[in-house]
This record gives sequence, structure tokens and C-alpha cells, in this order.
Amino acid sequence: MKNPFENGMEQLSKVTKIKSFNEEFITRLRQPDRDIRISIPVKMDNDVTKVFEGYRVEYNNARGPYKGGIRYHKDTEINEVKALAFWMAIKCAVANIPMGGGKGGITVDPKTLSKGELERLSRGWVQKLSDILGPQKDVPAPDVNTTPEIMDWMSDEYEKITGDKTRATFTGKPIGKGGSEGRGPATGLGGFYVFDSLKGQLGLQGKCKVVIQGFGNVGLNAAQIFISHGHSIIAISDSKGGVYNPLGFDIEKLIEHKKNTGALAGFAGSTDITNEELLETECDVLVPAAFENQITDANADKIRAKVILELANGPITPEADEILFNKDIPVIPDVLANSGGVTVSYFEWDQNLKGEHWSEKEVFDKLLAMMDDAAQETFKKAKEYSTDLRRGAFILALERLEEKML
Repeated sequence: MKNPFENGMEQLSKVTKIKSFNEEFITRLRQPDRDIRISIPVKMDNDVTKVFEGYRVEYNNARGPYKGGIRYHKDTEINEVKALAFWMAIKCAVANIPMGGGKGGITVDPKTLSKGELERLSRGWVQKLSDILGPQKDVPAPDVNTTPEIMDWMSDEYEKITGDKTRATFTGKPIGKGGSEGRGPATGLGGFYVFDSLKGQLGLQGKCKVVIQGFGNVGLNAAQIFISHGHSIIAISDSKGGVYNPLGFDIEKLIEHKKNTGALAGFAGSTDITNEELLETECDVLVPAAFENQITDANADKIRAKVILELANGPITPEADEILFNKDIPVIPDVLANSGGVTVSYFEWDQNLKGEHWSEKEVFDKLLAMMDDAAQETFKKAKEYSTDLRRGAFILALERLEEKML
């Protein structure tokens, strides 16, 4: 299977076949401005020093400071981080926020570290990269396995090193420490707003049956938000597997069950299913909210959803995209669907720089307006070029980037 960065470059190539862009602009967009690998020595609790590999890819800052999360995962490597940074540049342009694309990470399984080790590792990442970070240079945020607490440690470390007191260099911080209201549910809520904006145009009516892959922050928030708007979640999974109930789930009871047992399996009244079976479940909306490369040319033919809403980054390979397009299954792409997270991160940065704190209602109202606008602009581009929503979103983003870069 191709690595995520190769998938991103293939998406770019496909778009340039539909609309021609300046050649130099596209050539420049095929490489990040810089990718940095660092080694982070951490004194472990047993007094032995262990060295971890960390990354920051600054992809493109034509529209504003680099912006993008930091993920802690045992499989994180440079090509994944490069792909995520590229998608972030596209995503910020689709959402029309004045920021560029970046991404960071550390190759680590955070579950194997104590809290003290995790804090020393997080501060170590900042120590190695503080000279390239800053409110007007590069503004990191949380991603897989990074939390508001980790962002607070990083923000504190950056302030110690540089003396910058704006707290605008890191977003996703705790409320009360410079964090924005509404950041937790922002990705799931933004995805719901995009879905709601487009559902009529994509042929969905009334209450929908929804299947969600992923039980982390994004998947869980999405489940709660869809249910609160009258839709039903008929299947949901975590990394170990999932559960199916055609009548829908009481999500709060399911959360309680997972807390007590450590798994979703065995929930009363439901059938246990694998992640593979979950993706192939018949439904109105399939929401991949976990990792890359989940729908490939091996299983795209078996997908029985009417619409796919990508809340994960890169969950569908370019080959699978073609199969789904030919099957008339619209995909609301990640660069549009999950841009609510970076949009509220941008709001947090803006609040920090202005010394303001907006209410949750203000944040959500601003988010709704921006997501609705991005969704409708994307739909227009897709229609104008008789293509799918992914290529529509890319055309919209590339037009905005090209204008700045040339």
C-alpha cells in the first residue's frame, strides 16, 4: 500500500487533470517548505535516558502561519506527518482561514509512559523546536493522543524559553489557560454542520442511520451530535472492534459499558462486529473517524453507505475514491469535513492575540457560518467541473493558494 504522502500527491495530480494551474505553483506544492526530524532524550522514571524521534513538517505558509496538530503514536513516521501537513494546507484554504499547513509528531506509544515521562517528552519536543515556533510563524495543536494538558505543558515550556506571554503559539489548551470554548467537540460538530449543509443536495432526507468508525474524541463527539439532532447510530467501533444494533444506541450507556469493561464488545442488545464488517454495514451515512487507508480498492466495492463523511484524515485511498465515484457514493472529503477542528483552533489563536474570550455560542455560531460557506463553495466547484467533492474542495483550495503564492 502506498504511504499517505504518495496518496496526497496522487490526489493533487488528479485535480490538475481537471483544471490547469500554474506549473511552478504545482511543482512547489509537491514539497514541504521544510521537514525537521529531532531526537528527544528523556530521563525515564528508572533514571535511564531514552531517545525518542520527533518531527515537524512546515508545508506551506502562503496564507498565514503554519498550523497543525502533533500526534503521539507508535506508527508515526515522516511520510505520514508530511501528508497530514499537506492536507492541512489544503484544509485551511478550503475553510478560508488565514493559516498555512503544518504537522508534528513523536514516534511513541504514550500509554507506556508515566505522566512525568509524558510531560518531559512534551517539553523536550518544544525545547528542540522553539526557534521555529511562534504566533506568527508556526502554531501547533493537539492531534491523536495529545490532550489539552499536553498543550498546556508545551505552551508553558515555550513561554519559559522565549518569554512570549500571548499563549497564542499552541492551541487546544485547557479553558482558563488560554483555551477556546467549544474546542473539544469542534471537529465532530464542524463535520455535522458540513453534513447538514449538504445532505439535501446529496439526496438524504429526514433522519439518517449512521455508522461511525472510531470511538475517540472525534467519533464520540460526532455520535453524540448526530443523536442530539435526531439521527441514530446503528454501528460504532474502536480499535478492537465494534457493535451493531439496527435500532440505534443509547450512546451514554455505551460509554459507561466501555468504561467498565474496556471494550465495546458485549454491549447488551447489540451484535459484536469487526471493523471490516462495520465499514460494509448498510447505512445512510458512514463516518470513518479513525486512521488513514481504511477504505481501499480491496473493500470499496462492498461499501453500502449512501454518503461517506470523512472525519479521519485520509481514510479513503485514491483507488477507492474512483470506485466510490463510479458507484455514485458521494464522499464529503476530510479537507472539508474535519476542518472544524482547525477552524476553532484558529478562533483560539485569534482570541489569544486579541486578549479576548468568546462564549461557546459565539464560537459555534462563527463555526456554523464558516462550515456552511465552505461546504456550499465546495459543492459549487464540484458541480462546475462535473467532479466529486474531494476534487471540488481541492480546486477551491488550490485557487486560493495559487492567488497568494503567485
